Amino acid sequence: MNKNFLKIFIVSIFLISFLSVLLFDLDQLLSFENIKKNQNSLQNLINENYYFYYMVFFIIYIVVTTFALPFAAIKTIIAGALFGLIPGVLLTSFASSIGSTLCFLMSRFVLRNYIENKYQKYLKKVNLGISKDGVFYLFFLRLSPIFPFFIVNLIFGLTEMKATTFYIISQIGMLIGTVVFVNAGVQLAKINSIDDIISFEIIISFMLIGLVPFILKKIIERFKK
Repeated sequence: MNKNFLKIFIVSIFLISFLSVLLFDLDQLLSFENIKKNQNSLQNLINENYYFYYMVFFIIYIVVTTFALPFAAIKTIIAGALFGLIPGVLLTSFASSIGSTLCFLMSRFVLRNYIENKYQKYLKKVNLGISKDGVFYLFFLRLSPIFPFFIVNLIFGLTEMKATTFYIISQIGMLIGTVVFVNAGVQLAKINSIDDIISFEIIISFMLIGLVPFILKKIIERFKK
């Protein structure tokens, strides 16, 4: 009974959130172009009650990440544009990790059957990667922008990885990308589109950084032998 209630509650929250996006046209309201256009007026509003809006944005960020709602990519840029580099990085780093972990737990305890059927192909690959490389595999995925984060959250929820381990590795692995996007928000006036932020070279750089733990792991294994 409790599990069924939890499922209904989570689905209700998702539907309310999604309908809010449609009814209030939030994807347009929070579009890159609109934020850039209204940055000064939004900044003045936030400065009137900085900590209140900081916490509101923190909560919204968690909800958006948990349910993989639209405008997920733009929220990190907005944090930089409205709150600055250091506060923006702190906000998005913790909110994204908390939201990802909630998505992870939702997959594990509420949506397991649905996720197993929908993402069976991905689940096999992830289990194979974990069996070979452990937490290094998750670290690599977190550093690779080509892998949708919400799918990573859902799939890892079906593995045997502990939630605390998932949270810590996610927090560390997503930090570099967080700094890049928050800094883009700080430099919003100089950027014309999201394509200006993530180039092919940056994606390759992230992936190469993600390979470092694997290389270290192999070196340690050879040293032990």
